[in-house]
Amino acid sequence: MSNVIKWIMDPPVNNSNANIILRMMAGGVFFWEGILKFVFANQGVGRFTKLGFPMPEMTADFVASFEIIGGLFLMLGLFTRLTAFLFIIEMIVAILTTKISLYLGTSPLPLPPAPPKIGLGAVLHEIRSDYAQLLVSLYLLLEGPGRRSLDHFFRVQKMKRQQLV
Repeated sequence: MSNVIKWIMDPPVNNSNANIILRMMAGGVFFWEGILKFVFANQGVGRFTKLGFPMPEMTADFVASFEIIGGLFLMLGLFTRLTAFLFIIEMIVAILTTKISLYLGTSPLPLPPAPPKIGLGAVLHEIRSDYAQLLVSLYLLLEGPGRRSLDHFFRVQKMKRQQLV
């Protein structure tokens, strides 16, 4: 277990500078989606109520807060692997709670505005952002935040302190 924690908390320091692009994309989307859950009830508590989540007000506020804070963490490259892991779980839950019922035509949420409205075609169209967020989070979990990140900065500082001792 300690190896897993070390792997998550000590990301590599020699991978690509370009990871910032993916962190900004995914972090920005999560950040703005979190804000929208607070601003528009149909995106937050209303959506969680329709989906049948227990304690929808508290659940929506928790998820929105996590998306805002986690989105900022991804953009800054802070606790990147841990945040990416938690976002992977969130995206799997989001896909399972919204796309299965869309496929079956039993979704409590409004159907897509244009055909296909149910079935595989509707799912393939509606899942695109969930799929992108899931895969980018998986990439960041596996590869870490890149050199232009606070994780990298703190890791280098830690390595310097260890060399002085």
